[in-house]
Amino acid sequence: MLSRAKLFTKLNHHAFMRSFTVKTKPEIKPINKVLIANRGEIAVRVIKTCKKLGIRTVAVFSDADAKSLHVSMADEAYHIGPALSSKSYLRGDKIIDVAHLTGAQAIHPGYGFLSESVEFSALCEKTGVIFIGPPESAIRDMGIKSTSKHIMTSAGVPCIMGYHGENQSDDFLVKEAEKIGYPLMIKAVRGGGGKGMRIANTPEEFLPQLQSARTESEKAFGDSTMLLEKYVRSPRHVEVQVFADKYGDAVYLWERDCSVQRRHQKIIEEAPAPGISEELRRKLGEAAVRAAKAVNYVGAGTVEFILDKEDLSFHFMEMNTRLQVEHPITEMITGIDLVDWQIRIASGEPLPLTQEQIIRKGHAFEARIYAEDPANNFLPGAGPLNHLTTPEPSDFVRVETGVRENDDVTVHYDPMIAKLVVWGEDRSSALNSLISRLSEYHITGLETNVNFLMDLARHEYFQKGDVHTGFINQHFDTLFPQKVIKNEILAQAALGLIINENNSALINSLREGKLNDPFAINSDFRINSTHVRTVKFFANEKEQQVSVMQIQDGYKVKVNDGEWKNVQVTKVKEEGRFTLKVNMEGVVYKYSIVITPESVTLFNESGKTELQIKQPKFLETTSGSDGSKASLSAPMPGIIDKIFVNVGDEVKPGQSVAVIIAMKMEYVLKAAVSGKVKSIAGKIGDNIGKGVTIVEIEATEE
Repeated sequence: MLSRAKLFTKLNHHAFMRSFTVKTKPEIKPINKVLIANRGEIAVRVIKTCKKLGIRTVAVFSDADAKSLHVSMADEAYHIGPALSSKSYLRGDKIIDVAHLTGAQAIHPGYGFLSESVEFSALCEKTGVIFIGPPESAIRDMGIKSTSKHIMTSAGVPCIMGYHGENQSDDFLVKEAEKIGYPLMIKAVRGGGGKGMRIANTPEEFLPQLQSARTESEKAFGDSTMLLEKYVRSPRHVEVQVFADKYGDAVYLWERDCSVQRRHQKIIEEAPAPGISEELRRKLGEAAVRAAKAVNYVGAGTVEFILDKEDLSFHFMEMNTRLQVEHPITEMITGIDLVDWQIRIASGEPLPLTQEQIIRKGHAFEARIYAEDPANNFLPGAGPLNHLTTPEPSDFVRVETGVRENDDVTVHYDPMIAKLVVWGEDRSSALNSLISRLSEYHITGLETNVNFLMDLARHEYFQKGDVHTGFINQHFDTLFPQKVIKNEILAQAALGLIINENNSALINSLREGKLNDPFAINSDFRINSTHVRTVKFFANEKEQQVSVMQIQDGYKVKVNDGEWKNVQVTKVKEEGRFTLKVNMEGVVYKYSIVITPESVTLFNESGKTELQIKQPKFLETTSGSDGSKASLSAPMPGIIDKIFVNVGDEVKPGQSVAVIIAMKMEYVLKAAVSGKVKSIAGKIGDNIGKGVTIVEIEATEE
């Protein structure tokens, strides 16, 4: 049986050859060296394809990325500035200078940073460097939402009812809102990532939401111009991958469903979209191609549509003029390397395949693995990847990442650690594979969303493909149930901790020549002894005590005041992982374990469970015994961006005291009590860790 990759190679080979025989021979500008104007997993992704094509690569890096994976993989790497992206990865002039210095004929922008910069695209053309992306005119037209809507309407692409004009007065917009009807979406014309976006459900909400959206848009994009659209209550986010060449030809590579989101940002995607007919799939693709041709598009692009969950009508939302984060799932169902196509088309080659020759097979999922805390409103985090094991890559499993074990997830950039991509013959098998592979993703050192992704993939409505952009909010109670750590887990953690200590002591004994000394092993156990070892964890919001006693054929374990249970334990090492197999009175448990001085972390098919050996500082109360003090601590690692108070200032409950920024997010610390600022730790620009006290307030008697 052919592997998935070989199957696509065989199916596409003859079609690929036929496509070149029917086109006029183009003027080709050979590309043998590419500069990647990006970082992390997308830089690694581009480097891999370039190596496959025999193209040399040039990486650029900031201070924060000096030891990163993409730097070590590239043929050459050049420092371009400090960690702040505005002084490094957004400095188009520096990147162009490196391209000329190294003789790179082309620049691949990846996604984010300069990938949709009109100015950077123009600078590349002006200085004679090939920009692996669309022309600046297409970026400009699609980058302004009001302009793109006019172009799409003229091209016969369905657009949702709304107002996209220049009159921005409050009175005029109120009248337009009445014409469109409520609920209503207010969006920044230059918006993205959910910024400058608000929903007004009633006329009374309109002006306050309008002002809020304007303020956020001005701060994020330097433009407060708004557009109004009819809000679809149960929308699905369905997007179509398109490709166009310099000869007027364009194709679609089927669609992706990216409906499940948090903060208007995607966390899990699949291709093709579930529950739509082949006729609707064709209409979506043809509309996307019309959109691309309307702006004389070249290269890879994504046309995003709002699909009404109820009547399956679809409307143009926007076009992303770059490669998307979720492009690997399109590659998995088509067998096409999209970065390969990008480079070929940028060099002047025609499209490798016609629409009829593009094959779709099977189903694929992509789960974005983030350093964030889903239970705390998906607040991003940062820190070291102290332990990192991933699923084994294969024809059916891809791990797209830019980090390795012991790397840091820094506060300076996006908190995405990796993308896990799986393929199956159908949706059900692909989804089973996704759940299984997620259970093999083991990370310690920081909080991640892996457990949440597993819960999401197992959810009965997600299993049915009943998805929409409000999925998480609708199913919040079932996606975020009260987590209770069972006594069996506590017992297993204690056994793992003790056995690990015994093994470490045994190794030390061997090194010191004390193998025959029964007291050399640093534990409280003695053969045929009834001595009890007690381990304390912080779990279920309180201290848990586990008692362990070694007996002739194993152990006895008791949690708190429960009953003693007989346990046999076998330590095994599989694929480089420390794994324990525990038989607890006839029930066998198997789990991988990671131990640090502060915690014990277990991994099994249910996901990750981390138990604190001692209560961490950020969980300690912030009030004195008399309740007279209140400290404001960092809820996540970040940078102090603003401090609004001085020592001695009076504050009131709800008053903004400081702002922390991290990973494209802003978190405002607000006073919880009335009082006087007693102390301030740190200054603007300082890096601070999670749980670090920034402002301490002396509460007033009232």
